[in-house]
Amino acid sequence: MENRKRRIGILTAGGDCPGLNAAIRGVGKTAIVKYGMEVYGISNGFSGLVDNEVFELKEELLSGILTVGGTILGTSRLKPFKHHSDDRDEDIPSIIKHNYEKLGLDALVCIGGNGTQKTAYLLAQEGLNVVGIPKTIDNDVWGTDVTFGFDSAVGIATEAIDRLHTTANSHKRVMVIEVMGHNAGWIALYSGLAAGGDVVLLPENKIDMNVVAKTLMERSTKGKQYSIVVVGEGIAKPKNQTAASFVGSKIQKLTGLETRETILGYIQRGGTPSPQDRILATRYGAHAAELIHRGEFGTMVSIRDNAVTSVPLSEVAGKLHLVDTHHYMIEQARSMGVCFGTK
Repeated sequence: MENRKRRIGILTAGGDCPGLNAAIRGVGKTAIVKYGMEVYGISNGFSGLVDNEVFELKEELLSGILTVGGTILGTSRLKPFKHHSDDRDEDIPSIIKHNYEKLGLDALVCIGGNGTQKTAYLLAQEGLNVVGIPKTIDNDVWGTDVTFGFDSAVGIATEAIDRLHTTANSHKRVMVIEVMGHNAGWIALYSGLAAGGDVVLLPENKIDMNVVAKTLMERSTKGKQYSIVVVGEGIAKPKNQTAASFVGSKIQKLTGLETRETILGYIQRGGTPSPQDRILATRYGAHAAELIHRGEFGTMVSIRDNAVTSVPLSEVAGKLHLVDTHHYMIEQARSMGVCFGTK
């Protein structure tokens, strides 16, 4: 038994994002080539561990996937500790633990965002050897400076806003562009500044639409014939409205300026990962294999000051990495006249 190759499983859970395949490849190739491990892909997130949807990830299956969007493993949003099986006597965490042991896995790599890392922590508490890898376009996983998927999403959002500049200018309108991010304003902040947004509204800020209206009217009075407003989807708003429709209707009412709204939506999550995300995901994946080799379980790979390291999953679970309202980028943007909707 001592001579048996170590056997690891990899799954991707939660929403898709650019770089997942690069991370799978980083784990798999390092585990196989450097450490001689057996690597198994688990299909459709944690559902695959419930239904035993598992296949061996030979090295040849990892070739050619670095640049491909999505995930070759598939994903699901099953949360094992919130959903229980209706047709079995056992609950889902027990089924997962049983199948993990039945497959002879020595470790499980869980690639995902906040929900996935919380589940990974809870599975570690159940006795599974778990290593987490943080991914999400939202960049809101606590314990790491940046998640892969974020750079690609910022690039897509920035290009879209760039294109909307010409439409706004042609029609002399206020353009409101809603970007993703849930309760974190990272995509709004980065894409808003990269694309020259005049107003950038973050979920972390307490927004005063009168301040926004005043800024837009001042721009109009100065002869600036169009304005770009970038808004994070998670800002405070009525439940029956999107962030874009809420902000757009408020601007129209308070200023009388012609206003149009655009919601970028899932386009931010799809497609080919940026070079930076390919590299980051690869670094994360390789380090996850290293942690398994060293037996450092119950951890999540992270990056701090461009050095790849790890943090205990116990410190990550249940926390969010949000934009500090005094973030240096906000302060710099304010000094250049960008409005954040606050006094």
